Formats: sequence, C-alpha cells, structure tokens
Amino acid sequence: MKKKIALITGINGQDGSYLSELLIKKGYSVHGIVRRHSLAENQDIRINNLNVKTHYGDLLDEVSLMKIIRKVKPDEIYNLAAMSHVRISTEMPSFTIKVNSLALLNLMEIIRNYNDKIKLYQASSSEMFGNSIDKDGYQRLTTPMNPVSPYGCSKLLGYNLINHYRNAYDNFFCTGILFNHESPRRGINFVTNKVVRTAVEIKKGLKKKLILGNIDSYRDWGHSKDYVEAIYKIMQFKKAENWIVSTGNTYSVRDLCKITFKLLNMNYKDYIKQDKRYFRPQELKYLKGDSSRTRRVLKWQPKYTFETMIEEMVNYWSNKL
Repeated sequence: MKKKIALITGINGQDGSYLSELLIKKGYSVHGIVRRHSLAENQDIRINNLNVKTHYGDLLDEVSLMKIIRKVKPDEIYNLAAMSHVRISTEMPSFTIKVNSLALLNLMEIIRNYNDKIKLYQASSSEMFGNSIDKDGYQRLTTPMNPVSPYGCSKLLGYNLINHYRNAYDNFFCTGILFNHESPRRGINFVTNKVVRTAVEIKKGLKKKLILGNIDSYRDWGHSKDYVEAIYKIMQFKKAENWIVSTGNTYSVRDLCKITFKLLNMNYKDYIKQDKRYFRPQELKYLKGDSSRTRRVLKWQPKYTFETMIEEMVNYWSNKL
C-alpha cells in the first residue's frame, strides 16, 4: 500500500515537529519546507532526529512552492508556517500580512491549478476573535471575529480565504482555530517559555528578575502535542470544515507565574517586574474556546492539564540549564 505523503510548512516549529512525529507513527512520508538561515543549526533543531525530508523554499516565492509541490506530490499539506508573535506583528504589520495571508493564497492557487485533490489544513488562531466573547464566557465559530492585532487580522483574512475557496471551488480546505498551545519546544520569546525558563534561571542564580507586560490577560492554554492530534483528526474527517481546538479552561499570566514559581519553591511576587514596553497597543484580555463539537465528533480529548504542561516545561529547563 502506497504511503501517504504529507508536506508541512513551518515544520521546524513546535507544532511542525510534534505533527511530524505523529504522522511518521501513522506511516506517512513526511516532507517539510524550511527557509534558509545563516545559522544552519537553527533550521532543523526540533526535527533533526526525525525521518523527514526538508526542502528550501519560501511561502512568498510561488516558483519555489510550485517546484516543491510538483516534486513531493503530497496528498496532504499542513500550513503551519506563520509570523506568529502577536506583539512583534504590531512592529512588522506588512510582513505579517504577507506571510500569514498572501502566502496562503499562493498555496491555494497552486493546489487549485496544479492538483485540486490535495487536502489543505490551515492553522487559524483564537486571536481572530479579539475581545469578542459570548455571554457564557466562551468563543466559538459563531462568535463575532474582531481581531486586535495585525497577526489576528492576517489570520482572519486567511480564514475567510479558506472558506471562500472551499465554497467556490469545492476544495478540501479545512481549518483548526487553535487556542494558545505551548510546550518545551515553544520559542523562548513567547510568554510561557519566557516565564518558565527565566524562573528556572532565577532558581539557579543566573538571573534576578522576570520582566513582563500585562500579567492579568487570560488565555486558554493547551499542549502542542495534544493539539496536533486534533489537527490530524481534522484533516481525516469526511469533509472539510472549521473546528475549534481548546481546553475550555482559562488562566491568567499571573496564574502561569504563580504555578511556575511554586513548582520551584519560590514566590512569584518577589521576582516579577512589569515593563510597558511589553504591553500590546491594544490588549486582548480573555480567550476561552468551546471545543465541545471537536471532542464529540472527532473523538478528541487533551491529555495534558495546564499544571502538567507547566511541570513538563519546568523539568525540561531545569535539566537543560
């Protein structure tokens, strides 16, 4: 039986690496697109021990994309690549829109004109909701989407493009609206790994303070390893749809700090310093996703809790440092 072939953009990110591991276990031949870095060791640090084939390319370069897709002949494409740092998107709005929206359009046009049987998964984001919340405190597919950052706006454009192409051309283009998800593989400039790593450094005497922005914003945090399981199930469903992937629980950045420092037998209040440089121009106050249909229909259930995820990250940095 012929192996299924998957092509992953953003394969060297946390989601890309966990998804690669999952697909390999499922018997896939896994390929990924990587951009050339001047420091080669940074290109595949999360996937260098995996049996994957990488190809140099750029989502904004239609020629390189077409060459890769023609060469790989994928059955499924998982578009995980993005300019994904929300605060930095306010400093680089044009680049964010191009990478997160126009690059997706390039992919869809290539699929539509080259091989419209290729299935496409688009990584959407809870940032699309902005500060819109239903009366019961949840966000779902029917919640108005009013993003409050260039990142959120770019993801909403991509989400609408996916819906348009699916309805207009009957392509298998599906999306997962993923709420915040973390892991030891998360970039250290994201708040969860910044908090955990710095806390461990303070414990070991390497630093004295943890500098943060708004610590009273609330997020629905899950584990990347759980969420790529949902991504796979979304792609295997009988028809292309949009899905919410979330834990249904919300915690503040303050809660994150409190739990992290407590695991290290410290009081977070002794080490936190807030700096306005790390506040967003327009704050996103609260996210909490209703993933009830995803759990019911796709038989998906997260294995990690917020606490066990943080504990895993604390253990990782305690060993690494």
